[in-house]
Amino acid sequence: MNKNKNVFDNVLQLVGNTPLIKLNRMTADFDGDFYAKVEAFNPGHSSKDRIALHIIEEAERQGVLTPGDTIIETTSGNTGFSIAMVSIIKGYECILAVSSKSSADKIDMLKSMGAKVYVCPAHVKADDPRSYYEVAKRLHEENKGSIYINQYFNQLNIDAHYNTTGPEIWDQTDGEITHLIACSGTGGTISGISKYLKEQNPNVKVIGVDAYGSVLQKYHETREFDDKEIYPYRIEGLGKNLIPTATNFDAIDRFVKVTDEESAHTAREISNTEGLFVGYTSGAAMQAIKQLQEEGEFKPTDKVVVVFPDHGSRYMSKVYNDKWMEDQGFFDSKRVVQSTIEYIK
Repeated sequence: MNKNKNVFDNVLQLVGNTPLIKLNRMTADFDGDFYAKVEAFNPGHSSKDRIALHIIEEAERQGVLTPGDTIIETTSGNTGFSIAMVSIIKGYECILAVSSKSSADKIDMLKSMGAKVYVCPAHVKADDPRSYYEVAKRLHEENKGSIYINQYFNQLNIDAHYNTTGPEIWDQTDGEITHLIACSGTGGTISGISKYLKEQNPNVKVIGVDAYGSVLQKYHETREFDDKEIYPYRIEGLGKNLIPTATNFDAIDRFVKVTDEESAHTAREISNTEGLFVGYTSGAAMQAIKQLQEEGEFKPTDKVVVVFPDHGSRYMSKVYNDKWMEDQGFFDSKRVVQSTIEYIK
């Protein structure tokens, strides 16, 4: 068929080439121009489509995967959804070890995509046999003919964004980008984009976003793993209780930490001001920009790109649920629940 008519052989051909959208109302009083790389425009509604497709196709090229094999992965939800989507198209079984911190929406989506899901306790050490890291390893050992993606320690995670997201941002900004702001979990997104951008212009400043309760910022500053930094937090897909080798800390200039509460409110603010229905980590990334603006990080001539990793529909039971927000203590006298729903009887 004529591909100029936007006709595609399958959904995987829609991965990548996501839009860069100018932020207007939220940044009206900020120094510089601010743009969001909106990864929810991927067919699986997140940036993880890129790594799922790249890693699986590389395994196929190497002859590691053949139709009917099983793909196993640890995930907070988005990577799992992307792997399940790719697996459907390419004919693989999909088994996912998921953190219990993942929203019910994400877990239901994984099941709807035909994946076999194991929900593992979130607040245990990485080497605990119940952790989703260890459960995935065990499932890989038990299932012959399986591969374990292991995104946290997979160089291909970085390569996927070096090959696609980085060049897209450089081209979309005509090479004028001055800052990249991106959340860091596995670290593949920020590391891959940074590698490409800094090859084009070493002066591009790359700032990672970390969560309170995560070890990444302190490790970046000291190169020491401090388990005293670890405590439970609510943001999904951001921060870590281990050091992923998929994070190139040398490619990141600094980290900013954000709170669960401020990130949740900022996600809702993005939806209500920019018309972009984005996820919890997008709120975290935008919250980091607010804090950086207060620090005086930006100049009027700067062009800042922030990565919005996924879609708000995956957080309907969390940050977009007033009851959940209340239960977390996230509403106070200044930010009360204000329902806009009226039922006509």
